[in-house]
Amino acid sequence: MNINYMNNTNFNGRYSLSNYKACLKGGAIGDALGWPIEFQRADAIKRRFGKDGIQDLVINSKGKAEITDDTQMTMFTADGLIKSARKNPDLNTMPDMKTVFDSYKLWLQTQFGKVQQTGKGWIAGIKGLYERRAPGNTCISAISSNNPGSMEKAINNSAGCGGVMRVAPAGLMYKDNPELAFKVGAECAALTHSHPRGFLSAGVLSEMIAHIINGKDINQAVDATLQTLEKYDNHEPVTALMKKAQTLAKSDMKPEDAIKEIGEGWVGDEAIAISTYCALKEPKDFAKAVKMAVNHNGDSDSTGAILGNILGAHLGIEKLPEKWTQEIELTDELGQLAKDLYVKPQEIEDAAKRYPID
Repeated sequence: MNINYMNNTNFNGRYSLSNYKACLKGGAIGDALGWPIEFQRADAIKRRFGKDGIQDLVINSKGKAEITDDTQMTMFTADGLIKSARKNPDLNTMPDMKTVFDSYKLWLQTQFGKVQQTGKGWIAGIKGLYERRAPGNTCISAISSNNPGSMEKAINNSAGCGGVMRVAPAGLMYKDNPELAFKVGAECAALTHSHPRGFLSAGVLSEMIAHIINGKDINQAVDATLQTLEKYDNHEPVTALMKKAQTLAKSDMKPEDAIKEIGEGWVGDEAIAISTYCALKEPKDFAKAVKMAVNHNGDSDSTGAILGNILGAHLGIEKLPEKWTQEIELTDELGQLAKDLYVKPQEIEDAAKRYPID
């Protein structure tokens, strides 16, 4: 039976390639929309862009809306997971986290290396990824130390959102085993962020996306993911904020005030909770939700990126503003990466060259 890749759902009721593309491109849109205001307070954003804050992508001299390290690292997470799956195509087992960490080292080279990398795969060779866009200090320090952490091995005490904003590919790749998707996302984050508020929040994003890809609505995805989250030690702060996001989304409180109640998004659990709140508040309107997710006092590009991942996975590419999908940097490359995550590892075209393994 042929699958119609242009429809939101395929023949077995699960979401299609359209939703994979929208997950990655939606994340990039949110990232790009929030990037110009990342370090600005809400009042300053309104003074600059008007009473409703930023409403459209800011286009650079090359005619593109710039992505940041959030989207860059998302692409390298996918690179590592695909390479690991080429070594062991059984997606009911944990990936080789060393392989994922090696891909993060490739990302670090794009930020600080002077020579474009060759022979490391197609993502490491994408010229547009060599732009330095405010890479996070925790990621830089942890990766440059060449001492990867894990949920069992702490290397710092960082709870920052830098572990969350990059793990959407884990939910896409491990969609058939959502609880495993949680663990994969959490371990990807724990490579650099050792506080449970940092890595458990990444697990939440990964499992939510897996559930959404399998047809659950956003609230159902949150409920199912909370059942997994509560099995982990030290889950309480993350659980509390996720439940608060659900409660606030059902209230009549103004979104600006509700987001203040949750936080600013610099910490992992605040970032996933803000993004979840916005997705629950506007589950059918991507543009409205993503504007909500970035126009606040905090880490606008990360909350925008995470919201874009979640709501993109839910809505599919046809429900994203076409103008925005065309304006973001690396839109074609993100579409190709979505295809590579959608098929089985052994079915990726020219895989040996594009995702080389030892």
